[in-house]
Amino acid sequence: MSAIVLVSNLLVQFPINPWLTWGAFSYPVAYFVTDVCNRTSGPALARRVAWVGFAVGLILSATFAPVRIAFASGAAFIVSQLLDVAVFNRLRRQSWWQAPLFGSAAASVVDTSIFFSVAFAGSHVLWLPLAAGDLGVKLFMALALLPPYRALVTRLAAAPPV
Repeated sequence: MSAIVLVSNLLVQFPINPWLTWGAFSYPVAYFVTDVCNRTSGPALARRVAWVGFAVGLILSATFAPVRIAFASGAAFIVSQLLDVAVFNRLRRQSWWQAPLFGSAAASVVDTSIFFSVAFAGSHVLWLPLAAGDLGVKLFMALALLPPYRALVTRLAAAPPV
């Protein structure tokens, strides 16, 4: 989880075009990890994974990314991860795809809003188009990661306990 945060914080500094950065593609994997943990081991473990990812990710990001990016990322990450866990847990008994999709979508909106407004407000970066592009990719990735989510959760459920 911490590696996802660090890589995303580094990649967000490199725009692909005026409305998208490379970080938009790596960050949604964090919701995937949280959702798999939540489905297979419950919300307590998912929250623990989020808090550990937050702590280690913040330390690594503060070392390797600009302070404004590290701070914005930390705030956005923990708020959005805990929201993802809560929404997922509320929907966990619905159809298999609803909890990961709606949890990730809600978390993506909150994460994007917090991260871009804190990281780039007051800077010369035209961040509103970047935020819109970032959110679009996160929502697309929430859909695209549903088949791997289903496959992994099914495989983990069938695995013998260790």
